[in-house]
Amino acid sequence: MTQSHPRISKAVIPAAGLGTRFLPATKATPKEMLPVVDKPAIQYVVEEAVAAGLDDVLMVTGRNKRPLEDHFDRNYELESALGKKGDAERLAKVQESSDLATMHYVRQGDPRGLGHAVLCAAPHVGHEPFAVLLGDDLIDPRDPLLQRMIEVQERHGGSVIALMEVAPEQMHLYGCAAVEATADGDVVKVTGLVEKPDPADAPSNYAVIGRYVLDPRIFGILRTTEPGRGGEIQLTDALQQLAQDEKAGGPVHGVVFKGRRYDTGDRGDYLRAIVRLACEREDLGPDFRTWLRSYVAEEMQQP
Repeated sequence: MTQSHPRISKAVIPAAGLGTRFLPATKATPKEMLPVVDKPAIQYVVEEAVAAGLDDVLMVTGRNKRPLEDHFDRNYELESALGKKGDAERLAKVQESSDLATMHYVRQGDPRGLGHAVLCAAPHVGHEPFAVLLGDDLIDPRDPLLQRMIEVQERHGGSVIALMEVAPEQMHLYGCAAVEATADGDVVKVTGLVEKPDPADAPSNYAVIGRYVLDPRIFGILRTTEPGRGGEIQLTDALQQLAQDEKAGGPVHGVVFKGRRYDTGDRGDYLRAIVRLACEREDLGPDFRTWLRSYVAEEMQQP
């Protein structure tokens, strides 16, 4: 008999990072506000949460992140100017971000890692399971990963993490999961986690990517989790405790994702994400693909 678990309604988006890999662009502009085509990266993430039914969104921010709050707020002067010009299309785009979800904000005063950022959400989340979405990972809306993770959590309880198979030489960039198969082909049981292991020490080629559905008992573990790799409180370390002791907060399952994911945390992948998404846009794609083919053909002819 399938056990029923509380319905998830809240999403947490950690957004307090400094964005040092994109300096100097992020000296005065939050990395989450860098545009991916014509929308900031953070808006794609909020849209994903809303599409999964999570319209109560808490953003964990830091200093110099005020533009994030402004983006999801009303801009009456701009809206008035567009209305007077009769520019209904751009007006709708401006209003879209402020109408997406009920937004809340809390500051992570001392950036002590992802685990600490999640812990900052405890007063808002309370005793409900919740989702965590990292802004560096954009998941294509045609591949509803978060919805699937919520389904798995509601069936099994505990926590659910998103996994993706990667090449062994890339494993040092990710958390890595030791897993056991289940009756569902895309679901595994997680028996252990290691943060950014050397390839020789990785228990599998399943990397943790930036989507989590967490049992609220994770907060109690995070409060006692010592700083780990990089001197930061690692969410991976807390999930490792849950995976080893189900009585502490239920099992940990993983959903193996094989869909389209765009990594905007790396400069090269950020540019590739823009190209891919621009090529697929109905309003930009045809002309852009024509130019791109011509550009690549010219480059191929270069000595």
